[in-house]
Amino acid sequence: MRFFLVILALALLGRGEQSADSPKKSALRIVILGDSTVANYPAESNLRGWGQVIGNGFHEGVMVHNLAANGRSTKTFIAEGLLKKSLSVHADFALIQFGHNDSHKKGNPESTDANTDYKENLRIYVDAFQKAGTQPVLITPMHRRTFRGGKITEELKTYADAMKAVAVEKKVPVVDLYAASGELFEKLGEAGSADLNGAEKDRTHFSEKGAKAMAELVLMGLKKANAKLAAAVR
Repeated sequence: MRFFLVILALALLGRGEQSADSPKKSALRIVILGDSTVANYPAESNLRGWGQVIGNGFHEGVMVHNLAANGRSTKTFIAEGLLKKSLSVHADFALIQFGHNDSHKKGNPESTDANTDYKENLRIYVDAFQKAGTQPVLITPMHRRTFRGGKITEELKTYADAMKAVAVEKKVPVVDLYAASGELFEKLGEAGSADLNGAEKDRTHFSEKGAKAMAELVLMGLKKANAKLAAAVR
């Protein structure tokens, strides 16, 4: 009996030591891919991207890696090795927003066609992250804050529609920031939404207020897109 108790004590001690030495459960990790509307800016800049401020909307313990870069499109982000860098984060979720630079004039190195190579590039992102064990979430590009006759214009509609089509095809979550931002801009009006951009003549890039507004719309969409992300949002 004494021998049995000694063996049991040693087993329990060993279990306790293993538990103490075992690594803690890793935090939820999110990697963000995108362009200048998403990217980080220096503290002294009057511009902000929504990826720079969205971390404040998550509970403590969520790690956000914002790898969005100015001027990039679905094509150049891959060509410059930034997709590969994003995969190396081994995140739980990848938030992917492109469209602004893809829509540039045909012939520009960053431009893509909404219904052909833009779609194909998005498939590459989705397949690569799924293969790596990361859940991709597509985020449609927000509107440029341009108005005509009191209504927001729709230069990026074909890219938003193309992204939503890929999301359906690949059965992945999508946050329709295009629709949400358009509703917000029209609700505020052209004058009332002016302070969301970083400069009077800049209808694309955001002030801190604008970036926070876009981040809030993304967070609202994430709550609906995935249960695990919904639990991570404050």
